[in-house]
Amino acid sequence: VTLLYVFLHMRLNLKYFDKMRCLRKRSAVSFLGVLVICLLFMNLYIEDGYVLEGDKQLIRETATHQLNPERYVHTFKDLSNFSGSINISYRYLAGTPLPRKRYLTIGLSSVKRKKGNYLLETIKSIFEQSSYEELKEIAVVVQLADFDSAWCEGMVQDISQKFAHHIIAGRLIVIHVPEEYYPVLDGLKRNYNDPEDRVKFRSKQNVDYAFLLNFCANLSDYYVMLEDDVRCSKNFLTAVKKVITSREGSYWVTLEFSKLGYIGKLYHSHDLPRLAHFLLMFYQEMPCDWLLIHFRGLLAQKEVIRFKPSLFQHMGYYSSYKGAENKLKDDDFEEESFDIPDNPPANLHTNMNVFENYEASKAYSSIDEYFWGKAPSTGDFYGIVFEKPIKISKIKVVTGTEDRQNDILQHGALEVGEKIVGNKKGRQCTTYLRLGEFKNGNFEITDLEHKVLFDINCMRILVTKSQKEWLIIRSISVWTSQTSVQ
Repeated sequence: VTLLYVFLHMRLNLKYFDKMRCLRKRSAVSFLGVLVICLLFMNLYIEDGYVLEGDKQLIRETATHQLNPERYVHTFKDLSNFSGSINISYRYLAGTPLPRKRYLTIGLSSVKRKKGNYLLETIKSIFEQSSYEELKEIAVVVQLADFDSAWCEGMVQDISQKFAHHIIAGRLIVIHVPEEYYPVLDGLKRNYNDPEDRVKFRSKQNVDYAFLLNFCANLSDYYVMLEDDVRCSKNFLTAVKKVITSREGSYWVTLEFSKLGYIGKLYHSHDLPRLAHFLLMFYQEMPCDWLLIHFRGLLAQKEVIRFKPSLFQHMGYYSSYKGAENKLKDDDFEEESFDIPDNPPANLHTNMNVFENYEASKAYSSIDEYFWGKAPSTGDFYGIVFEKPIKISKIKVVTGTEDRQNDILQHGALEVGEKIVGNKKGRQCTTYLRLGEFKNGNFEITDLEHKVLFDINCMRILVTKSQKEWLIIRSISVWTSQTSVQ
């Protein structure tokens, strides 16, 4: 009887657990179904450029946590790949759609200021500082983002009179987005204890830039963001192209050509739709320049990639917000034409003991970083293997920094080589020609194309005597005269 009781009890328990498993399966299926439906609805709202009030509240409550790059980078890259354009209509105030795709689009957004107006000077600087050949590769898009139609009409008239030939040539477009397409700008939450009018100003500015980015997404290969009170460096496009070429093969989201705000921030045009959606999603959370930093981090570019000298300078004295004084200046800016190196694509390697993350690549760029190795010995080297054989006109190498003036190459030479052997991972030259010795930690040589008769495949910095001090290679600059093809 006891055994029969136990058997019946076990059967009842098994039936209970079977029911529980079925319930769990059904619950899981139901949950997954609800989740899929929610994701579909969220996608529809985002693609249309609108977010429901409930979703807005959720975004507002969790934005400061969800913008953490380390935690959410994979989520943002995988689930928020907003590739569609925002569904709004643009008014062409001057110019017509571009007949062909350009290399670089320069975007400006401008509103009426209580004091001063620098927009015309900014447009003038862009065109005057560009050569005829450079003008063929750029497009300038000016968004008049003020809701005062009389001001917009007056500005369009001034722009059309002063830059008529650029409009006719298809280099300049002036656009406007009607107020009806803007989200709510009143009664927004006051983050950072900002006054209500300040919150409204910066929130609208985020939307202004989102609409501008959305418009420019398919006009060119690259996009640079400027403010409407900026002065440009001579031949800035050529400098930008050289930098982009030097970064070929490496991952980047944002390249910076000024350290101020959102001046001189360069993007791939294919990232613009996603950036536009991002600015709209968090338009009331924080200023635009802060959002741009989060965007870069969420797309897995952890470090700032900024180049010196700066190509763009802030020139406005009065801010577009209430006409307040704004004396910010970029002390790394150089207005006159400067000789930026080409630094053609190359593989970099060294047998020195590298300190922490100061790897070899950081010396071969215009970024304010450097290579740092522990005390080198005789025969140690820093090697560069170019992807293609080249003609070099000038080489300049600087070691040490202002803070660490003893960490220079005290005894070393610079050599160039030809006849590459080995595979891509371990390529090197079989023969080298010594060009000269380092003096006070530096090396420079010019007119090299007349001194070296062969096409150069390799270049190396050779330590000729051991030293106790560590070695910083601050910058390696290479100028080419032409590229040879094997």
